[in-house]
Amino acid sequence: MKLKEKDIFDLLNEKADLYNSPDFIIDDPIQIPHRFSLKQDIEIAGFLSASIAWGNRKSIINDANKMMELMGNSPYDFVMNFTDSDLGKIPQKAIHRTFNHEDFIFFLRNFRRIYNQFESLEDAFLINKNEINFSHSIERFRNHFISEKHRGQKHVSSPYKNSASKRLVMFLRWMVRKDKKGVDFGIWEKIDPKFLSVPLDVHTANISRKLGILTRKQNDWKAVEELDLILRKYNSNDPAVYDFALFGLGVSKEFE
Repeated sequence: MKLKEKDIFDLLNEKADLYNSPDFIIDDPIQIPHRFSLKQDIEIAGFLSASIAWGNRKSIINDANKMMELMGNSPYDFVMNFTDSDLGKIPQKAIHRTFNHEDFIFFLRNFRRIYNQFESLEDAFLINKNEINFSHSIERFRNHFISEKHRGQKHVSSPYKNSASKRLVMFLRWMVRKDKKGVDFGIWEKIDPKFLSVPLDVHTANISRKLGILTRKQNDWKAVEELDLILRKYNSNDPAVYDFALFGLGVSKEFE
């Protein structure tokens, strides 16, 4: 389906406005961090929920809830105060698909190490001068977060390996985007939303191709950067708002 650029822009804005609403939260993993008010609780709950965000959405939400329960529904307090005995009580089985109890414990230990160094995860994701997106930021975060070679590191993807890093990019959208719609948190004030990208998965990529705003066939970081160019042309200050639009077009099946 070939649309004129103005028509694409109008359509994306219309759908972004429609789906960027509290109704979106009901069936989305972002509902998990919305249960908390402490900044660090939101960060940990958000990061863990985003890290398992593949597959069935209901299953993602249920499994993210399990992790919150294992932390006594106080993520930051648990991270900073858990004992080996506490970790030993975590059932030795899968948390969500290939993300298992070992990966969860790996994340918990590294959260503690990061929070001993920084007040907020934001400080591990800061954008440096002359950077245009989160490619280098994510890699710096990975260097902070991955303390040792471990099977859990596969759940922290890298644009340096040309991964679209969908789950990390989604987490960043949650933390950085600022508006009054009540979906994204916007609690990271040191990072400008203009650096955000749309989390690219098979659905958003396919819709983007049908709209004619993405030509690359692979769903990788190069595709993320290609999509950045056109979406920032539409909205240079808040390009990630179009994640809602592309999601909405997928739900409405207008382009099938």
